[in-house]
Amino acid sequence: MKNIKLELSPNFTLEDIRKIRDYNYEMTKDMTREERSAYYDECCTEGIRWYNSLLAKKQAKQTFA
Repeated sequence: MKNIKLELSPNFTLEDIRKIRDYNYEMTKDMTREERSAYYDECCTEGIRWYNSLLAKKQAKQTFA
């Protein structure tokens, strides 16, 4: 795996979206179709896990409020 650092701004802007696209391009440009598919599947799984934990925290906060 390549060692490329992705730095996003705290206010998530359109430029951050461009940085993510460039980052994903650099990470996947030399991969085979199968490797690329596995890479995006892993990223998607992590994103879903993050989103679900965010929802759980929000629901817990509403329960105790």
